[in-house]
Amino acid sequence: MVLHRRKMLQTGALAALGGLLSACGRKEPDQARDEAERAAPAAATAAAGMRMPEEREPHERTFMAWPTRGIWGPDVDGVRDDIAGIARAIAEFEPVTLLANQADAKAARKACGSGVEVLPAAVDDLWMRDTGPSFVRGPEGGMAGVDLNFNGWGNKQPHRHDATVARAVLDHADIRRIKAPITGEGGALEVDGAGTLLATESSWVNRNRNPGKSRDDIEKALQNLFGVTEVIWVKGVKGKDITDYHIDALARFSEPGVVVMSKPADGAPKDVWRRAYDQARAVLSDAVDADGKRLEIVDLPEPGHLTGHSEEFLASYVNYYVVNDGVILPRFGDRRADRDAAAILRDLYPGREVVQLPVDTLGEGGGGIHCATQQQPK
Repeated sequence: MVLHRRKMLQTGALAALGGLLSACGRKEPDQARDEAERAAPAAATAAAGMRMPEEREPHERTFMAWPTRGIWGPDVDGVRDDIAGIARAIAEFEPVTLLANQADAKAARKACGSGVEVLPAAVDDLWMRDTGPSFVRGPEGGMAGVDLNFNGWGNKQPHRHDATVARAVLDHADIRRIKAPITGEGGALEVDGAGTLLATESSWVNRNRNPGKSRDDIEKALQNLFGVTEVIWVKGVKGKDITDYHIDALARFSEPGVVVMSKPADGAPKDVWRRAYDQARAVLSDAVDADGKRLEIVDLPEPGHLTGHSEEFLASYVNYYVVNDGVILPRFGDRRADRDAAAILRDLYPGREVVQLPVDTLGEGGGGIHCATQQQPK
């Protein structure tokens, strides 16, 4: 299933402005500084000895962000209800810190309740998985956050505030920032915490993010940044959605050696997305992880009986989020598919409570629960 981020595309003038600035090569002061940092040799070795924990490992907290009216327009109330519901559900299991523009902070606190910390900070939108830092941990417990240089999914959208979100989170948490030598998003990578990383070529090996870099160049950077030795690439789909097809709506590790895949529903059209699933499944069926073991694949079927949704609606159960002692899972209204998805995840995450939430407005924006969250490991 595709992530369109349709709601971010609704303001044509802003999109045109973003494209004009990109085409003219105009650089803001922060952008010029960031480019200088990326050029520094130290950036390539800053993560030496670090690794990204798998999502099921214990969390210190979850970071989220509050959607803005400028992006969501008439749908803002609905998507804020979705985000507040997710934040409250997560807060039953672990602390939540939600970034919100100063003007929106009071409304965010009221909606989310006292169990959620609201941090005033400049944000453009809610996609914390992509804009926030991807946390890595050292062998002796030291923590750092990798800033993947969010650029609006390849300069498809203006990103002045969201480009600074990773830095704001790390400053707030007093955690060291690692400036990545590549550009990408947290939703474009999936790790097992034991040396293996999944990624779509379409999101990384793309001149809108990493011009002049080969897949080998990007793979070496991913290995260094996230402490992995095996990168498994699937083709993905380039240019059909704003993310260029992120891995976190297609395939996730439930534990080392086990990959959960978002399987198109029976009777789904044999379109570009079905072909991407088929290609990825074939690759993963033949792949081995960092320990040289074949991967076990578990299909998580998508709902097949949905009405009243647009083509942009993200109906992927795989975009779930693992929290301390729980799993936060979407509910789409296909009763059988919802029930089956919950049962599969209970089997995959024994001992964890599975909480299902309706997130219809968020889904219409082309994203899901995982897209809206970012964990800070303990």
